[in-house]
Amino acid sequence: MVDISRNERAQGRFEHLAARIAPHISRDGFTPTALDGLSLLGYAGRTIRQPEVYQPSLVFVAQGEKTAYLEDRVIHYGAGHYLVQAMPVPFECETRGDSKVPVLGASLRIDPDVLDELVTSMPEHVWPATDPTATESLPMAAVALDSNMSDALTRLLDCLDDELSARALYAARVREVIFEAMRGPQGHLLRRLIHERGAYARIGTAINQLHTDYASSLSVADLAASVHMSASSFHHHFKRVTRLSPLQYQKRIRLLAARDLLASQVENVAGAAHAVGYESASQFSREYKRYFGVAPTHDRPRQAHTGTLALTDSARGIST
Repeated sequence: MVDISRNERAQGRFEHLAARIAPHISRDGFTPTALDGLSLLGYAGRTIRQPEVYQPSLVFVAQGEKTAYLEDRVIHYGAGHYLVQAMPVPFECETRGDSKVPVLGASLRIDPDVLDELVTSMPEHVWPATDPTATESLPMAAVALDSNMSDALTRLLDCLDDELSARALYAARVREVIFEAMRGPQGHLLRRLIHERGAYARIGTAINQLHTDYASSLSVADLAASVHMSASSFHHHFKRVTRLSPLQYQKRIRLLAARDLLASQVENVAGAAHAVGYESASQFSREYKRYFGVAPTHDRPRQAHTGTLALTDSARGIST
């Protein structure tokens, strides 16, 4: 039997979250707030499927629906769900909302210091047991928003309208939200980045290096050696986690960074190509059009309002 009252309570929580977010949204896309690491998202219509990359974060949807495509995986996270983005992997995303029921949500950057403190301060056995069937290394996955996480997120959002609470309690409320994610169904992905020194954590370290030095020439052998793995093992585990080879990953990160430069009008096409590591502007233009479906010279109007690329935040990924 379906517990109608439970469903109604859950729906009420989602509506309350949406009501807390809506007054702070003034444009489509991600809107930074004055609170460190917290952005709000809103879309009054449907966005086409397009490439994105998010820094390690928790992306909550209170209203509407988003779908992420990570190569062969399709990840739906609509109202009452959140995305655990454990590693910054390029993916494609589309959003479905309308003017009457816009997509509303929030994104909280996963603070690596908070994550490290939570993991190292408690032994592994105190955390919920990992689902034995969850054997695959997944850098991103959708999770249902339970009452504990919903309450923690509500308290965090309260800081948007209460400066005193923001000053006194925001850091603790960020810690609470990250803690709830860590004891949730996909929390083991976050804990493994810190607690283990196995292949998954090492790939996370390599990904951070790629985000920091994406414009540099890439030697897979050197990157593998830097995380103490053989080239063959590194390539296998990297592709298992990201669904891309290291070279493919670097290319996508470069193109996404170039899109940000073009959207902000910091560089022209040739300047953007050089800034992200391309020696040939013509090769850059061909690969850009192949990836985004539009030439870089025509992409500024389409991308100028999105603001979803997180590479410009000094690639603050998780280090191990």
